[in-house]
Amino acid sequence: MGLLDKVKVQAQTVTQTAKEAAQKGQERIEDLQQKRAVDSLLKDLGTVTYQVRAGRMDTVKGDSESNRLIDAIKAHEAEHGDIS
Repeated sequence: MGLLDKVKVQAQTVTQTAKEAAQKGQERIEDLQQKRAVDSLLKDLGTVTYQVRAGRMDTVKGDSESNRLIDAIKAHEAEHGDIS
């Protein structure tokens, strides 16, 4: 194997390693985005619950909003797995 062949093999190895690192980075970004999305839904659900319990929101409106948020959380779980 000549020097040029060794350089080509090394370049291919470096390129593959860089692609794998980029893929892992992208997966991590997507995981964080999904976590933020469900965290926002859970926060909103907590806010609605508090407002109803504190008498700041009508129970009917609170129930409707809670059901909407719970459905969104269930849909998220169906797509991404249980939240923890």
